[in-house]
Amino acid sequence: MRSGTLSFEEVYDGYLDFVWRTSLRLGADTTVIDDVVQEVFLVVHQRLAEFEGRSSMRTWLFGIVRKVVGRVRRTARRKPSHVGTTEPTDLDVFTTAECGPGESAERAEELRLVQRLLDQLDDDKREAFVLAELEQMTIAEVAEAVGANPNTVASRIRAARAAFERGLEEWEASGGKP
Repeated sequence: MRSGTLSFEEVYDGYLDFVWRTSLRLGADTTVIDDVVQEVFLVVHQRLAEFEGRSSMRTWLFGIVRKVVGRVRRTARRKPSHVGTTEPTDLDVFTTAECGPGESAERAEELRLVQRLLDQLDDDKREAFVLAELEQMTIAEVAEAVGANPNTVASRIRAARAAFERGLEEWEASGGKP
């Protein structure tokens, strides 16, 4: 798919949710998520004409998201900030209007747990896990997106799954408490 086939507006409308979810899952705090997404789409606007279609649009966008979130997280480590340390209440934005109060609270708790478990993974495993498990990309697509060998990606995904399962077991053993 060449950039000439998609306008900026089409990319924005079609991929806004992907960029937002991926930014959050890679460690951008919800207090700065709008700024991160805006910066990603500023880069997209500037570079869309350079997109040659050798990869999928999602893969290309992931590369941009990865760089922006990484820079934001590095900056946050150098100065006190909330970036990269998502507070449990920040994930309430994922609850839906269709949920009743009990379901909404339960869903919010599940999402906070997922975010805590993601926060415990190193960046390589986190990226592979997010793309494969949460964004449902194939190993080949993940490998292309992160610039790694498919075998390396598969290994990272296995390790991330194991860490995720251990985290769930610890959570359950503690009676479902953080």
